Amino acid sequence: MTLQLSGRWFLPCPHVSTHSIQCRTSPYPNPKFPQTRALSATASLFSPPPTIQIVGGKTPTWRENGSVTEAVEDEIDWAEMDADLYYWTRALRPVQWYPGHIAKTEKELKEQLKLIDVVIEVRDARIPLSTTHPQMDLWLGNRKRILVLNREDMISTADRNAWAMHFSRQGTKVVFSNGQLGMGTMKLSRLAKSLAAGVNVKRRAKGLLPRPVRAGIVGYPNVGKSSLINRLLKRRMCPAAPRPGVTRELKWVRFGKDLELLDSPGILPMRISDQAAAIKLAICDDIGERSYDVADVAAILVQMLAKLPTVGMKALQNRYKIDVDGQCGKMFIEKLALRLFNGDVHQAAFRVLSDFRKGKFGWVALERPR
Repeated sequence: MTLQLSGRWFLPCPHVSTHSIQCRTSPYPNPKFPQTRALSATASLFSPPPTIQIVGGKTPTWRENGSVTEAVEDEIDWAEMDADLYYWTRALRPVQWYPGHIAKTEKELKEQLKLIDVVIEVRDARIPLSTTHPQMDLWLGNRKRILVLNREDMISTADRNAWAMHFSRQGTKVVFSNGQLGMGTMKLSRLAKSLAAGVNVKRRAKGLLPRPVRAGIVGYPNVGKSSLINRLLKRRMCPAAPRPGVTRELKWVRFGKDLELLDSPGILPMRISDQAAAIKLAICDDIGERSYDVADVAAILVQMLAKLPTVGMKALQNRYKIDVDGQCGKMFIEKLALRLFNGDVHQAAFRVLSDFRKGKFGWVALERPR
C-alpha cells in the first residue's frame, strides 16, 4: 500500500480579502524549502527515529482528541508544514510587537549578565524554536546555560523525546517543566547549583567566603518565567499572569541560602523577520494581542490543526459542530461566528485560540526539530 503524506494544498477561499490568508496549488515558491515533498513516506514509517526515555515524563496514553496513538505523529511532514506556514503568512500584515520597556530591559539585562553564574533560558515547549531570541547565543557567550521547556504538559511524550534528543546532541542541558504545577522546578534548582558549583571552589581558593549561586532567568514574554520562580520559592514573589508583558523590570529574589534568581521581563527582537514564527507566537499567546489580527491567526491555526494527524478536521467538527472540509480556515471561522456569535468573527476567532491555549485539542506541539 502506498502512503503519501498530506500533500493537498489549501484551495482559495471565497469572500476572503487580499489581506486574508492565501491558498495555492503551485509548488513551493520559497528557495528555503526544496521541492522534495513527492518522496515516499515509506522510509519514515519503517525507519522511525530513535527515542529516549525521559525520567518523570508522561506515560504514553490514548489521546483525548481522537484515539490516536503516539506513533501517528510521525506521519506529518514538518518541513511541509513550515512551507505551508511561509505561504499562508505572505499576504498577512506583519506581526511586530516591541513595547518601550523591552529596549530598556535588554540594556539592563546585558549589564546583569556580568554578575550571573548560570543562565536559565525558558521557552514554550510547544514552539521551542520560535521562542528563542536570535541574539541569545551572542549575549550569553560561554556562560553556563540551562534550557527550560515550559508547559511540558501541553505536548506529547513523542514531542518531549524528540526535543530532548535534539538538544542532547547539541550538548544543551534541558529541563521540562510545568510552571503552573511546579513540575521540574526542584530538578532545575539542583542543576543550576551543580553547574555553578565551581564558583565557590574558586572563591575558597582565594580565601573568600562562599556566596549564593546567581542564576538569571530569561526568555520571551509569557513563556512562564515568573511562574517558574514563584513555584521554586513556593510563594508569589514575582508578578505573573497568563498574558505577555506583565513583568516590566528586573528583580533579584533569594531561594534559600545558596541560590539567587533574577526575574526579567520578556525580551523580543526589535523586528521579527520570520513571520511564520511570529504567527506561532500569536497562536500560543507569547506576544501582545495588539500586534496581530485575531481572525487571521485563528484561521491559520485551524489549517494547522487540520493537517495534524493528532487533531484533524474531525476533532474540529466534533467540538464546534460545523461541517467544513478544513481547506480554508477563514471560512471555518466565519461559519463558527454565524453559528455561535451572531456573526462576530472576532469572538469566534478568539474562542478557537482560547480553546487551543487551554489544551482543548489535547497534546499539540506546533514544532519539531528541523
